[in-house]
Amino acid sequence: MTIRLAILSSAVLLASAAPAGAQILGPHAARCAPGAGPAVLATVTGLKNRNGTIRLRLFGGSTSTWFDKKKYLVRIEVPTPASGPIRICLPAPAPGTYAVDLRHDANNNNDTDRADGGGASGDPQVSLWDIILGRKPSPKITGFHVGQGVTNVTITTMYVSGTKLRPASAR
Repeated sequence: MTIRLAILSSAVLLASAAPAGAQILGPHAARCAPGAGPAVLATVTGLKNRNGTIRLRLFGGSTSTWFDKKKYLVRIEVPTPASGPIRICLPAPAPGTYAVDLRHDANNNNDTDRADGGGASGDPQVSLWDIILGRKPSPKITGFHVGQGVTNVTITTMYVSGTKLRPASAR
């Protein structure tokens, strides 16, 4: 009976140490392992559905080029997982100040349209007019420091609602 209880307790401990669906996504997942880095572990929240793909881009260097279409340092695109937390690893070239942007291609058509969601580190408030006029969010809001290890960042996905971008839960 004691051996049986010990085996059952060990199984419960192992299961709680590695929750289902908590894996790190992307081709650079090993860079976000304990003791690794420098890297950014981005947690994506607020998706309106689990369809399509999620794209993250890491920006560094001059803040004037942050969020420019082709000025990213790292670009990762993964299929949206059907369930569980969404955690994606982006390797950083060195410690420094960075920003991350997000696109959820919700209808999987490889085109940015009104069905898609987006976001950035720091969860800046952005309007549809900001996007149309090419206004970028402030580096004071979106920027964060990456050290030698792994830096955790959470990004809330926003979707078009009228002339504003809002989380799916607030639409």
